[in-house]
Amino acid sequence: MRSAKQPNMNSPLSQANPSRLRRISTALHNRPGLFLLLLLSLPMGWMLIVYIGSLIGLLIQSFFYLDGFTGQVVKEFSLRTYQGLFTESHMEIFGRTVAMAAAVTVGAAALAFPLAYYIVRYAHARLKALMYLLVLLPLWSSYIIRVYSWKLILAKEGIVSWFLAQLGLTPLLDWVLRLPVIGGPSLSISSLGLFFVFLYIWLPYMILPIMSALERVPKSLADASGDLGGRPFHTFRYVTFPLAFPGVVAGSIFTFSLTLGDYIIPSVIGDSSPFIGMTVYSYQGTSGNIPMAAAFTVLPIAVMAVYLVTARKLGAFDAL
Repeated sequence: MRSAKQPNMNSPLSQANPSRLRRISTALHNRPGLFLLLLLSLPMGWMLIVYIGSLIGLLIQSFFYLDGFTGQVVKEFSLRTYQGLFTESHMEIFGRTVAMAAAVTVGAAALAFPLAYYIVRYAHARLKALMYLLVLLPLWSSYIIRVYSWKLILAKEGIVSWFLAQLGLTPLLDWVLRLPVIGGPSLSISSLGLFFVFLYIWLPYMILPIMSALERVPKSLADASGDLGGRPFHTFRYVTFPLAFPGVVAGSIFTFSLTLGDYIIPSVIGDSSPFIGMTVYSYQGTSGNIPMAAAFTVLPIAVMAVYLVTARKLGAFDAL
């Protein structure tokens, strides 16, 4: 029986022009710059149009002003809104928010660094995995649920007050709550309780960058310091901590910026003293003064711009 004739792969018919997809693939391979541009077009378009575009729109809105008689936004270039922004009450809100963000950042760094150091340097593999899990576990639950849970925990009838009462420390708690700046009727209605909740919510964002920075510090440097006569404290101070400090700065970017713009925690915990996020929400939602809300938002943007430039000079982005 005569077998079917096999096609000749070297015939002119088999060497026809490549398909359109193959031509596009070859063109992109020969033009890596164009290929990179196409890959980045979608995310960069999202960043430029949605994110940067909205910020530019926000900045434009801040140069409008609200007509006090009609209550309508007058879309004319003016500095009236900024003149109303720099008042004593607004600057008090701004200072209160920045002070809380700075306090949360310092407190988070003080708690996170020893924990991260122990996990990286001393914990064995199984314990390290468990502690990683414990650090990330709070992030798996709802943000709102965690905040309201802390309101119950810090309430006057909550577990913290009960535990301190069992230890006979209720007079100490009452004395702390009578302090003028941080006190209040209970921990859940005080600046101190607000600080604790902020610290709990944002602490993982400080721990993880510090752990990443510590893992990049070679152990051989500590061994070399010991061989040269350096004591453990001096090795930590002059070798380990300077090399891991960019991780602290990287973590501070998260804790500082997230505290600076949060409006849910201050509205649930604390003594209802206004913060920047609450004020922006009030101007935008309740009073409808969108230009003032936009102008108020420019303040934390300016603060974070300066903060990010400083962090970049300290090498924080290398630890992200």
